[in-house]
Amino acid sequence: MAALTIVATQAMAQGFPGAGRGGPTEVGVMALKTQDVPYIVTLPGRAVAYEQTDIRPRVNGQIKSIDYDAGHRVKTGDALFHIDDDTYQAALSAAQAEQASAQANVQAAQAQVDRYTKLEKTSISVSDLETAKVTLAQAKAAQLQAKADLQTAQLDLDRTVIRAPIDGIPDVAQVSVGSLVTANQTTALTTVTRLDPIYVDVSESSARIMKVRQRIDKGTLTRGAQLKVSLLLETGEDYDRTGTLISPGATVSATTGTVDFRFQFDNPNRMILPGQFLRAKITLGNTQAILVPQRATTRQGDGSLTAFVASDGKAKKVTLTTAGTYQNAWIVTDGIKSGEAVILDGLKNLRDGAEVKTVPVTINAQGVVKDATPNSPDASTKTGSRANGATATPASAAKSE
Repeated sequence: MAALTIVATQAMAQGFPGAGRGGPTEVGVMALKTQDVPYIVTLPGRAVAYEQTDIRPRVNGQIKSIDYDAGHRVKTGDALFHIDDDTYQAALSAAQAEQASAQANVQAAQAQVDRYTKLEKTSISVSDLETAKVTLAQAKAAQLQAKADLQTAQLDLDRTVIRAPIDGIPDVAQVSVGSLVTANQTTALTTVTRLDPIYVDVSESSARIMKVRQRIDKGTLTRGAQLKVSLLLETGEDYDRTGTLISPGATVSATTGTVDFRFQFDNPNRMILPGQFLRAKITLGNTQAILVPQRATTRQGDGSLTAFVASDGKAKKVTLTTAGTYQNAWIVTDGIKSGEAVILDGLKNLRDGAEVKTVPVTINAQGVVKDATPNSPDASTKTGSRANGATATPASAAKSE
C-alpha cells in the first residue's frame, strides 16, 4: 500500500495524465505597444550591366594583334585589337596625292581667272573669262572630293585599331591573331561590360502597388521623404551600398501583371555581376502597428496566424492580421491591442482558457527570451525548447505580405 502511494505521488509531480492539474501554468509574457514600424517590401531582382557593348570591326582585314588581357579593366580609348593596316596606309597615301593634285589644279585655275580678269577689257572676251571661272569651280569641287576621300582613307586607317568605346571589363576574344574579319560582321570580337555602377531590375505586382497607394491615401502608411533601397546577396548577407531609383515603371506587363523598376547601386568591388539574382529591400515609409515576436505565434492548418495573450489569469487565443514582418516579429494590424500581454514562453500544450501565472520577459534580436528582471535569483534564459513546438524563423528584414 505504501509503494502504491509513493508511485501515485510521483505521477502527480511529473504531470502524468490523471495525476492532477497542479495549479496554473507559468508563462513568460511581454506587454505590447503600438509603434512606428518601417514598411519594407522585399522583391526579387536581377542585376543588369550599366553599360555593355559588343566589339565589331568597321573595316576588313586580318587581326594583327590582341592588345588587352581578358578580365582586366580597360578605359575608353584603350586599344583592344589591331588589324593589318598596310592596304589602308597605301590608300591614305593615294588620297593625299589626289588632294595635292586637286589643290594644284585649283591654284592654276585661280591664276587663269585672275589673268583673264585683268585682260578682259583689252584682249580677253567675256566668254573666255566665264570658261575660266567654270574651270576654277570644277577644280574646287574636285579639291573638296579629294579632301573627303582623304578623310575616308584616314578614318579607315584609324579603324584598323579597334578601341574600347566604354570603361569596363572585356571578355575573352572570340578571334585569334591571323583571323580574317569583315566590317560590321555579325560575330562580335569581344564584349566590354561596365560593372560600376550596376543596375538591379525588380518587378512588383500592380495589385500590391494599388494597395500601398490606398494605405497612403487612408493615412495608415506614411510615405518617407526618400525611398530607401538595399540589397540581399545570394549568400543572404546585406550589401553595404544603398541604391537609387532610376526608372519607375510606367506600364503593367500583360503577361505577368507586374510593373518593372530599375535601381542603381555602386559596385566598386565587382561584388554584383550582371545576371545575378538578388533581393531588393525597399523601405516605402512607416506604419503604425504592433510587433508580435514570431516565436509567440503559430500558423494554423487553414493558414491563419494565432497567438496567446494573458488576460485575467487565463490564456486567450487570438487570430492576427499581419502586414509583413520586421526583424523577428510580425507587423500586426488587427487581432491584438496595445497594452495586452502576449505569451512568449511556456506555450507547449497551452490551451485556450487555461489558467496561467505570468512572468515578465524580454526577447532579443536573435529571438532568445529572458526574464525581464535578470538580477532576480530565479532569472534564466528561455530557449526555444520551452516555447511552442514550431518556432517561427526570424525574418532578416521587414517585408509586405
